[in-house]
Amino acid sequence: MTPPGRPGVAQSGVHIGLTGNGAAGKSAVATLFRQWGATVIDADEIVRELQRPGTPVFQAMVSHFGSAIVRPDGTLDRARLRSLILADDAARQALEAIVHPAVLERRLALLADARRCGATVVVSEIPLLFETTDPSEFDAVVLVDAPPAIRRRRLMEQRGLSATDADRLIASQQPAETKRRRSRFVIENDADPAALEQRARAVWDVIARA
Repeated sequence: MTPPGRPGVAQSGVHIGLTGNGAAGKSAVATLFRQWGATVIDADEIVRELQRPGTPVFQAMVSHFGSAIVRPDGTLDRARLRSLILADDAARQALEAIVHPAVLERRLALLADARRCGATVVVSEIPLLFETTDPSEFDAVVLVDAPPAIRRRRLMEQRGLSATDADRLIASQQPAETKRRRSRFVIENDADPAALEQRARAVWDVIARA
């Protein structure tokens, strides 16, 4: 954990950005933060919602990429789409141009709802926070990180990616070293779940301090 710049960051409606490169463990930390009282806005969950069949985002994707990205049951073939965009930067940029604006609109609406409901700590879990968002939007940014070799193994073992796709995904994201310098807190996830929980709790105690 990096040391905080001031005694605490919590205040009414504090907004935390939570990020980390592929398979770093940010979702595990988001789950812990939720258990400890945070309202979590999950960008990946928003993406899945926006990519349901029949939505404007889904229709725009099919219009651009063709029916090859649609499964026989009419849903999005995420594995096929992932392989496509990892192999082609132009395809990835086209997908981002379709999806990211809609995700931002929905995320900001959920943030406004949380604030109206009096949420004390809102955590926006955004995989590509530094790539797509202004970090100054948040009261603090929390980065979850693990060595590339560990993340590569997790991508293959836990998410079923091929070695080629795992390497492409890691290469497509901004290096963690750059993100570490721009983050208020860094949670290392290079050990077991108990160690991750202990490290996450230390950060949470600062965030939640009145």
